[in-house]
Amino acid sequence: MAAEDIVSESLISLWQTNKNEPVESPRAFLLTILRNNSLNYLKHQERKQMAMENISSSMNRDLYYRITSLEACDPKEIFSAEITEIVERTLQFLPQQTRRIFEMSRYENRSVKEIAEELQMSPKSVEYHITKSLKVLRVALKEYLPLFYLLFGA
Repeated sequence: MAAEDIVSESLISLWQTNKNEPVESPRAFLLTILRNNSLNYLKHQERKQMAMENISSSMNRDLYYRITSLEACDPKEIFSAEITEIVERTLQFLPQQTRRIFEMSRYENRSVKEIAEELQMSPKSVEYHITKSLKVLRVALKEYLPLFYLLFGA
């Protein structure tokens, strides 16, 4: 399509020039016009391609910086000290047995059965204390609830 446009424009240019003043060698003149129009078209395409590459390069660089900054942002790291402090403060207000059962469950990764055997209580009692701890922590950490679930698997 570009070649057809170049030929059409060249013929129109030859016709307009011939209308104003007679052209002695129309074929040679048409070939010169075709050559010049083709070169102009190719130079324009080259500039357009370079501009697109610059834009693409800039967009790729911007995208790279965005990805890098998001990867560097670790919500766990940002909030972990604050959350840990709130958890520790909240656990201090729990009864000693409830706090101990929570710590065994979440920090020591012990099962309900293991905790029940060690403390010589029923598994249902252990589950009650864990549930009680989690309810209190949910209230204390309501602003951090999504991260709380991630950290403690509540």
